[in-house]
Amino acid sequence: MGRISAVTSAVPSPAAVSPLDLAPVVPVVVLPDAADAVPLARALVAGGLPAIEITLRTPAAADAIRAVAEQVPEAVVGAGTVLTPEQVETSVAAGARFVVSPGWTDRLLDAMRGSGVPYLPGVSTASEVVALLERGVTEMKFFPAEAAGGPAYLASLASPLPGARFCPTGGIDAARAPEYLALPNVGCVGGTWMLPADALADRDWARVESLAREAAALRG
Repeated sequence: MGRISAVTSAVPSPAAVSPLDLAPVVPVVVLPDAADAVPLARALVAGGLPAIEITLRTPAAADAIRAVAEQVPEAVVGAGTVLTPEQVETSVAAGARFVVSPGWTDRLLDAMRGSGVPYLPGVSTASEVVALLERGVTEMKFFPAEAAGGPAYLASLASPLPGARFCPTGGIDAARAPEYLALPNVGCVGGTWMLPADALADRDWARVESLAREAAALRG
């Protein structure tokens, strides 16, 4: 809980926050029902995971982001699976404090850059990383992490591309996360293992909090 207080007091404005620097793990949330957003966010924050990515994969996503932004101020809520400039605008209007995409185009990147909040465009190759570095972008999502080469691939990028930092997401679980977090170019990982389907179905927020606490301890 001490870490949460420190994070809360250190984030006076969304523009000051990078999701790579808040906690070792960013939960990737898919919510069919916006009514679950607030208790879920409170459980994650209580467990030490203040950065929460709510994906735009359900019709409830914008309402869920808005509810967390309004009712859980100690959370840093973001929007994931952002694919269009219009989704960037909608997400930020709902209260998203960062945006994440699985990939990027120049048009999408321009929208993310102009949003006023931190953003993580997705990459899976060295050429995509170089292209973003050329554009002044240094923080990226590495996706799909396990399928795209895992920790070995990211480790191979650290020396030739030292300016890039990553949040690997995709196929990562509690067993694999420490290998990513040990890399010098990884700020955090994204994952869903602290959000098991049965716990969400049962609204077992105590279990979610416990799993979040274990995830928050992966990098001491």
